[in-house]
Amino acid sequence: MQLHYTRPATYFEEALPLGNGRLGALVYGGPAEDRISLNDITLWTGEPDKGPGHPDYQVVSTLTPWGESAQWVSKVREALDAEDYRKADDLQHYLQGHFSESYQPLGKLLLHYPEGKITDYQRSLNLADATARVSYKRNGKAFQAQYFVSAPDSVIVIKLSSEEPLDVTLSLESEQPHSIKADGHALVSDGYAAWHAYPGYYAPEGERFAYDPDRGIHYRTVVRCEAAQAEGESLHISGVKEAVIVVSNSTSFNGFDKDPVKEGKEYKESALQNASAAAALGWKALWKRHKADYAELFNRVSLDLGRTDPAVSALPTDEQLLRYAEGESNPELEALYFQYGRYLLISSSRTIGVPANLQGLWNESMDPPWSSNYTTNINLEENYWPAEAAALPEMHEVLLGFVRNLSQSGERSARNFYGVDEGWCQAHNSDIWAMTNPVGLGTGDPCWANWNMGGAWLSTHIWEHWLFARDREALERDYPALKGAAQFCLGILVQKDGKWITSPSTSPENIYRTPDGYEGRTAYGATADLAIIRECLTNARDAALEVGDNAFAERVDAVLPDLKEYQVGRSGALQEWYYDWADYDPRHRHQSHLIGVYPGHQIPAGGELAQAAHKTLEIRGFETTGWSCGWRVNLYARLGDGESAYKMYRRLLRYVSPDLYEGADARRGGGTYPNLMDAHSPFQIDGNFGGCAGVMEMLVQSTPEGVQALPALPSAWPSGEIKGVRTRTGQTLDLKWKDGKVTSLKLR
Repeated sequence: MQLHYTRPATYFEEALPLGNGRLGALVYGGPAEDRISLNDITLWTGEPDKGPGHPDYQVVSTLTPWGESAQWVSKVREALDAEDYRKADDLQHYLQGHFSESYQPLGKLLLHYPEGKITDYQRSLNLADATARVSYKRNGKAFQAQYFVSAPDSVIVIKLSSEEPLDVTLSLESEQPHSIKADGHALVSDGYAAWHAYPGYYAPEGERFAYDPDRGIHYRTVVRCEAAQAEGESLHISGVKEAVIVVSNSTSFNGFDKDPVKEGKEYKESALQNASAAAALGWKALWKRHKADYAELFNRVSLDLGRTDPAVSALPTDEQLLRYAEGESNPELEALYFQYGRYLLISSSRTIGVPANLQGLWNESMDPPWSSNYTTNINLEENYWPAEAAALPEMHEVLLGFVRNLSQSGERSARNFYGVDEGWCQAHNSDIWAMTNPVGLGTGDPCWANWNMGGAWLSTHIWEHWLFARDREALERDYPALKGAAQFCLGILVQKDGKWITSPSTSPENIYRTPDGYEGRTAYGATADLAIIRECLTNARDAALEVGDNAFAERVDAVLPDLKEYQVGRSGALQEWYYDWADYDPRHRHQSHLIGVYPGHQIPAGGELAQAAHKTLEIRGFETTGWSCGWRVNLYARLGDGESAYKMYRRLLRYVSPDLYEGADARRGGGTYPNLMDAHSPFQIDGNFGGCAGVMEMLVQSTPEGVQALPALPSAWPSGEIKGVRTRTGQTLDLKWKDGKVTSLKLR
């Protein structure tokens, strides 16, 4: 249960992540300068979405005035009815709104040490207690640092221990506008994020970031150490052999619909009080409270896939990963990666309504890839695939809170962009402000910018939570959001040849090629749309019956039988488009038309459609990006192909070098970085969560009617044990197997 290394981190992708679901830290462990990158999951650019008052609607002159975009839906449909796909693509630009805001880094805590000869260096992250440790000898004298982030006390805690008196200077850095004051035993930094920002792939005239001290999310960071004294804008520790440092941070974010200045949360006093209270508790009490809180979550599930050669498991984790990528057996590393996914979910997802983003919790860049936002055409959903089965429903509640927020702002987008008066929708991107509109500002490629099925897909998590948890209060609380997503689906459907389809329609980020050679994005009746709608409507119907909304269940049942059916193309693969068109990129990373296989429940293993889905995966191949590897592990497992699922799992764990590493031996592509974080590349956390879910999918599958043990067991795992897996029967399962056969199965 440890990641361990024999040198400090040089790059982000080597640093060790810690978090309590709100505060995050990345530990580099340098002996001369120890760098701890800091994050707060509520520190974003932006303000509540003001609709027509949003500044971006003045940027592109070709944009339709706010509230009039829906008129273009009928024009796009007319073009599609005439099979004029080029015109349909062009018209889609009038159905695009503003981009999401950007997740921001908080800053860095730097610990400066004196020079000396460093020997016996060790750096580790123990998943069992969520604690990072660094130890070495400086000039022959032992030194150790321990780091954790406490959820009960809302602080980052660092304990320094040395055989000789410490000589350490603490300083804070941030790229946000900020001030720093050192006083007594504390450093206090006040700052604020931009009130508006543009993503790196969109560059209007003027500045990318708009700053105003009277707008945007504000924050206070406090670093406190009773053994330190203020020196200028830093703290200095000397004359003691042990010191405890606590770091607290609070922001003014007070909800997706609250102005963070005019209606902001009190944050200054909160940060000071958290730091003071934690310092008063002391190391032992902080450690005990943290360990008990974390263990109650993490210890619910255990996994044993077999033993690794001790000579191999003793090697640093990055070297193990490198050797694994070359084909070496390492079942302990495979189990570690599974538990690492659970660890990351606990660490990044404990703030209701603010789920783990594209990078979970850990971001050092002012301009992170894709704004480190919520991308809802797979990535946000994949983040939460393991939550229920891996016995972390509390983490799933964080996403469900966000869905409730989206259901409010999404009503406006449904009306203004699609002319649908009932229900709500969510398009390709979102942010902490629960934005729901299609993005692009008239310049986005419709293959991603105009997709609008995010709300329908996200809402299926509500029913999944019910199946696993059987929490009636939660179902009744969240049913309106699920119903609203289904209402939008009903409102967006049109009939063609007696079947219900979507028009306009896209298949996330993929491009088709028509027989006459046009490479298009916009079509009608894409399979992914219909798979998501089928799942959403089925879930909403079942939920309606459960809560007694029989009228809505009947309304859904009147539509479901006439949804356009799945089609098998000439190649034997599941058809992605209404017509049997070729893909521009047959090996595309997205396989959205397979949603009905996984995470949906429409195409069981064994039938003709399952064979067609398997053929699709064969064509897509094994070379893909990290999150897509994670998805394909689950798809193969759901289809009962354990060997291919395992092959893809190994592909997911292929070693990838840090992005900024430029050595001749650098390894690029999708896979896993030295710190076991997922490589898209760059870093996206969804692959970690998809891989975690995939392990369980190989070992246990469930429906409301029953449980299937070892449905896709690979030959590489002939014997093993998993305990604590939750199922859709509302039960928890313990399972042992030997020589590929179940030897013990307990349900409780």
